[in-house]
Amino acid sequence: MRFVGGRDASTMRLLPWTGTGGKPCYVVGDGTGYVSRKADEVEDIQLDMADELLGHAADLLAEAEAEAEAPATAPQLHFLAGRLRESLEQVRRIAESRGSRLEAALAQPAPSQPPLAQPQSNSETSP
Repeated sequence: MRFVGGRDASTMRLLPWTGTGGKPCYVVGDGTGYVSRKADEVEDIQLDMADELLGHAADLLAEAEAEAEAPATAPQLHFLAGRLRESLEQVRRIAESRGSRLEAALAQPAPSQPPLAQPQSNSETSP
């Protein structure tokens, strides 16, 4: 089990944004609070943006291959590489956060199930 800042990491969630100086931000809780819901929304936006960026990259590279006369320029490719790097950092952070939460959930003991009720004989109805 990992410990972060002296706390059990099973109750901590890595947030999809950073704090001062690029330091990681965490929220402690059961995942149902306001900050956790906002983090879910930000993660959804980041994943959607990554998907759109991949589509843009595919289009730009396909145009470069199809048009021998006017391939993608070096500044276009440089800009694309920078945005892909940023997006990959965000997606990696999301994967780390979700992986840690999954690991913590799997490490917790399963809730105990009550024993199945045994049918009881009724002496009044038994032959």
